[in-house]
Amino acid sequence: MNKYLYTCHRFIFLILIVLSGVGCATDSTKAPAKQAPVKSGSASSDTSKKNNTRKDTKTIIFFGNSLSAAYGLDPAQGFVGLIEKRIDSLKLNYKVVNAGNSGETTSGGKERIGWILENNQPDIFVLELGGNDALRGLPVDAATANLQAIIDAVKEKYPSAKILLAGMMAPPNMGNEYTTKFAAMYPQLAKENNAALIPFLLDKVGGQPELNLPDGIHPNIEGHQIVRETIWKELKSLLVD
Repeated sequence: MNKYLYTCHRFIFLILIVLSGVGCATDSTKAPAKQAPVKSGSASSDTSKKNNTRKDTKTIIFFGNSLSAAYGLDPAQGFVGLIEKRIDSLKLNYKVVNAGNSGETTSGGKERIGWILENNQPDIFVLELGGNDALRGLPVDAATANLQAIIDAVKEKYPSAKILLAGMMAPPNMGNEYTTKFAAMYPQLAKENNAALIPFLLDKVGGQPELNLPDGIHPNIEGHQIVRETIWKELKSLLVD
């Protein structure tokens, strides 16, 4: 009987260790020691690879959090994958890189940007971060500084890259002062950096239960299709035939 209890306790202990490891792995505020190469985000990546054989192929990087990563869905169903499919269907000479990382804050993005730029050369850089800062009530001034540092890193390494900033809004429970300051952060950064701006990435999707997963935060398939159109409205003017 004692031997049986010892075996059960040992088994439970091992499960707890595994679960603890999973929790640590999802802490995206820390830069990974070693990260696998970032891949295109949709099922049409084979087409992008074929296009990439041309020397003049341009690159669009979506650098964001779980929204870019299409949390809860197949990446091909998310707005990054849908943008890639549209670009391929229009036979535009671009490849799309999905550098979305679930749980990412602006601080985590600041730590990760160097690795991304070492492995990819963006012609268009879509910056989609800040939502997790707002959900956690992190200081707006710190988020602003982190986003500026990311933009600076892109400009320093690839001066000709075009920046598209995806604006977000803080939840109303954070208070009027915080939400107002947070909402103003994106237009301010866009103006100071001569960047294109998506005023609100989740326009017509945020707060609509039928367009989001049960968590009420992440878009479902239909929601991502609407977000794709919101992005495309600003992105298409940055594309070069």
